Amino acid sequence: MDAKVILRDQVREYLLEHMKLGKLVSGQTINLAALSRKLNVSVTPIREALTQLQQARIIEAVPNRGFIIADLNRKEAKDLYELVADLEVLAIENSVFFPSCIEGLKKQQTAFKSAQGTLQRITAKLEFHRLLTRHYENQLAQQILADLKTRVFFYEKALLSDETIYDKSDNQHDGIISAIEDDNVPTAALILKMNWMLILDYIHKQLATSRVNAY
Repeated sequence: MDAKVILRDQVREYLLEHMKLGKLVSGQTINLAALSRKLNVSVTPIREALTQLQQARIIEAVPNRGFIIADLNRKEAKDLYELVADLEVLAIENSVFFPSCIEGLKKQQTAFKSAQGTLQRITAKLEFHRLLTRHYENQLAQQILADLKTRVFFYEKALLSDETIYDKSDNQHDGIISAIEDDNVPTAALILKMNWMLILDYIHKQLATSRVNAY
């Protein structure tokens, strides 16, 4: 792999990790020169990494300010969650689930049930969804999903703290697994769509009452 590509990917992962840890937050400007000094790399791979994150709508370029961490808002949340739901439904409708796949989902569901704290729960939930859709062979769709779910992570880290949401999501995960075991993909797809819409509804309510940009 080209050295420039490796550096770009390393910078991207560094930025994502700092966002997940709360060291970079919505509205904060990313200082290219300071980041270049800190990572001891030129600004070129940094700009390339930022461009990738901009395409994934995690950051945005603002005139006279440079790159900033994108704010959260109701319109984007609606578009984001509906698109993820539709792509995941498409994925499971075009997947073959072997017994080993179902066992993997059950194991991850156990991890989700036992997760402690918001960050661990979100990570376990997103991993469940990754396992659920990973057998869809459309690589372009898989890349789009991966980028979209990176943005999903930031919405849920900021706004998804209600324990009852996890209980409802937990039940829906069980329903998805059960339907797949019964070879009833249409029912699994319906529950999957409901799962994402449940979370979207909660996030919309949180955006309406929080200080986060809710336009």
